Amino acid sequence: MKRAFLYPGQGSQTIGMGKALYDASSAAKAVFDAVDEALGENLSGLIFEGDQDTLTLTRNAQPALMATAVAATRAIEEASGKPLSDLCDYVAGHSLGEYSALASAGAVSVADAAKLLRLRGETMQKAVPVGEGGMAALIGASLEQAEKIAEQAAAEGVCDVANDNSPGQVVLSGSIAAIDRAIELAAAEGIKRAMKLPVSAPFHCALMAPAADVMADALAKTDIRSPARPVMANVKAAPVSDPDEIRDLLVKQVSGRVRWREGIEAMVPLGVTEAVEMGAGKVLTGLLRRIDKSLSGRAIETPDDVAAFVASLQE
Repeated sequence: MKRAFLYPGQGSQTIGMGKALYDASSAAKAVFDAVDEALGENLSGLIFEGDQDTLTLTRNAQPALMATAVAATRAIEEASGKPLSDLCDYVAGHSLGEYSALASAGAVSVADAAKLLRLRGETMQKAVPVGEGGMAALIGASLEQAEKIAEQAAAEGVCDVANDNSPGQVVLSGSIAAIDRAIELAAAEGIKRAMKLPVSAPFHCALMAPAADVMADALAKTDIRSPARPVMANVKAAPVSDPDEIRDLLVKQVSGRVRWREGIEAMVPLGVTEAVEMGAGKVLTGLLRRIDKSLSGRAIETPDDVAAFVASLQE
């Protein structure tokens, strides 16, 4: 049996996430402390008892979700007495979660991941003026249908497939006029549901090119090592371990498609039968069953979750 550790993306953030892990695990506490120190602010205070709207700001949500996810991983390592390399065979993260996966697997330091994600959040937000871009989820659409709609809507401006999350859940991103047109086209195509997402910027589309340039400069100066286990890269939907390739794919990821469905599907022939979602929420666990019903999933959010997982290792 092979196992993958999964790391959630933006949207999973909630006030109080990780607090129980922080209180129960010195290894988890060390992660939050390292993020606070790297950013020069009390981000953990915002995460544990702040304001949801402030936490949801992209510049805060990205490092906050990384801190919580890595803290869950370190809590498991501490409780089991085993390193990540003995606990899983692959790591994968959705969008910003790729940084969480890389930090968990030792490819980047937690401090560097926090700084990169703060920069990533700020530059992605600045790349397109508020109100000029948007994203829409197409529920019940195949990837082929979504690509056709995006191609037709591009007559109104940039419109790209941003996230291929699972069968029947594809997200488009681009200029607001093109997204509005895509929603009209989806209705005409008989797509079950097409709805705008409450996001502050059009992530993972060509409009993010200025943010990709900024991240390329920052990543060029960042120490990246081979991860303890291969990361299933968003852009490639294939396992990657080479530091230079990881750096290149993180740049491409800013404006490129999150090929989540393909990445999960690619794990099955590699022998993966179980996936464990780290940190906040159960979004990826939910997607897992839609992608391949042969995969089992669980989420690690609390000390009880950690204890149950560690106990399962003895079975």
